[in-house]
Amino acid sequence: MSSPISSLQSLVSNLPMISVLITAFREAATVGKAIEAFLPQLGPEDELLVVCPDEETTAVTLSYAAAHPQIRHIRDPQQGKPAALNVGLAAAHGDIVVFSDGDVWVAPDALAPLLAPFADEGVGAVTGRPCSASPRTTQLGYWSHLLTDGAHRERLRRDSGGDFLLCSGYLFAARRALLPPIPEDALAEDAVISQMIAAQGRRIRYAPEARVYVKYPTTYADWLRQKVRSAGGYAQEMVRQSPYQMRSARLEALHGTRLALRYPQSLREFGWTLALFAARLHLWALVFWQVRVRKRPLAQLWQRVETTK
Repeated sequence: MSSPISSLQSLVSNLPMISVLITAFREAATVGKAIEAFLPQLGPEDELLVVCPDEETTAVTLSYAAAHPQIRHIRDPQQGKPAALNVGLAAAHGDIVVFSDGDVWVAPDALAPLLAPFADEGVGAVTGRPCSASPRTTQLGYWSHLLTDGAHRERLRRDSGGDFLLCSGYLFAARRALLPPIPEDALAEDAVISQMIAAQGRRIRYAPEARVYVKYPTTYADWLRQKVRSAGGYAQEMVRQSPYQMRSARLEALHGTRLALRYPQSLREFGWTLALFAARLHLWALVFWQVRVRKRPLAQLWQRVETTK
């Protein structure tokens, strides 16, 4: 009897060419780990593209490309992540594109379960499972575990019910033919891509076995910077007016409150949970003010977060 892993690999071997697209900026210290995690999982016809603008990250990428012909460096015009993705998509040859970042790393067995659902022609995209690489023993690390585990449970619920799913920008795959250019002012490009695919009548599936490990912020200032730019994308008109929704302050309160209150395993973690409620109120108030009222552009909201590197 074949094992589940060999069955997945058999399915994947019948899929068309894959392009892995990694976007990075000033991530010379981490992009090598991101590349190395993907390389053993690629087939001989697949490719790995790294889109980055800075010399340090480019130098690391080119050193890997010298030893692995599957790797290509694509010059990032440095006009924001959506523009970088558009440049990468224009250069990609694969029928299925796997998206990831230069400061995260996928599990050794992530790619096969991420790609397997594409055997169904009705599937347009598949999202992986972000897992926190931060310690649960600190307040911000605990928040990252609560939020990622909560997102995992919500995706499981939606996937089992056939409901709309948002792809996670840390790791997802999509059919390239379904991807028109991404609006270059999009703060949440993963949400925009998800809505584009759903609008074409294709299903987005969840592959919980396709794990990607993420280091989350270690200071409250960095936590706010990261969350304002990601949550802010859901307050932009292009996302907020879409019929396909999964994330908002209202939906978070409706579906996340009970889970959050059940998540703590100690009095200390319960206190951190209450602090997270206050932090999320702070976050959504900032999003409303900066995105809905002031309409600040991507260039002002997309601030680099150093403690995740």
